[in-house]
Amino acid sequence: MTFVDDQAAWRPMTPADLPAVLSVAGMVHPAYPEDEAVFAERQRLFPAGCNVLASPDALRGYVVSHPWRRGEPPALNSLLGSIPAQPTSFYIHDLALLPTARGTGAGGVIVAHLADVAKEAGLPCLSLVAVGQSPGFWQRQGFRVAHDPGLAVKLASYDDAARYMERELDPDAAGVTKQKR
Repeated sequence: MTFVDDQAAWRPMTPADLPAVLSVAGMVHPAYPEDEAVFAERQRLFPAGCNVLASPDALRGYVVSHPWRRGEPPALNSLLGSIPAQPTSFYIHDLALLPTARGTGAGGVIVAHLADVAKEAGLPCLSLVAVGQSPGFWQRQGFRVAHDPGLAVKLASYDDAARYMERELDPDAAGVTKQKR
């Protein structure tokens, strides 16, 4: 467990958490609904990337993430089928915090944890699709908008304000070999 404060800690998500995760998702992201099967599949495919922010009485947030292909965000509410054999990015599918968990540092704590997971997997970057008012949070976490005309089609399942963002990880820490010049 990674403690955020004396009231909440990040812990691995279990299948039993899915009803509460769906409830939080409905409150935090009502404009971006996803089926329970989407959360269940990601938790099954890559449990190390799925965590919940638990307090004694309820879940206050969750994160769903997994290895993926850089520049190819999965469509909203879609099943993956499998994790790519040769992923090129660590994709943060969703980070949702109830208002009571915002401003506590919980978001920064879990993003740092996910960066460590990505580095351990030898991946060079984190990637995500920022929606709503979240781009500012992600920029404070070191993410930058990736400008690629080809991304517009890939973001169509979200909305016009959706932004694909990436954060480079330290190549040495990520296990990526630097080429000699």
